[in-house]
Amino acid sequence: MNQKIIDFRQPLAAEESSPAADRILSGQPAQSIANHYSDSTQQFFCGTWSSTPGKWRIRYTESEFCCLTKGRVVLENQSGERWEFGPGMGFVVPSGFEGTWEVLETCTKFYAIFEART
Repeated sequence: MNQKIIDFRQPLAAEESSPAADRILSGQPAQSIANHYSDSTQQFFCGTWSSTPGKWRIRYTESEFCCLTKGRVVLENQSGERWEFGPGMGFVVPSGFEGTWEVLETCTKFYAIFEART
């Protein structure tokens, strides 16, 4: 197995997407994702993600570490607790989290995701 360092500065074509229409609550968020690494078990992934403003419902089956490099986001759980994050701030969204993700200002983040096989 070739053990090389994954350098996020290396150019990587991003995939364009948006949340499913039935999950969008406001705006027209346009998203871009560049998955720089997937492990051989297909359970661990990391890369960069960006989005324009909007708000949508989320339901996490994975655990995700995020570190914003640009913009502002708000996450809110089903009980109404809110967390706001800006550039340089890191956070974890645990598997099982349900609520909303809102992009207040166009944002970019580094992510690391672990999704256990069931």
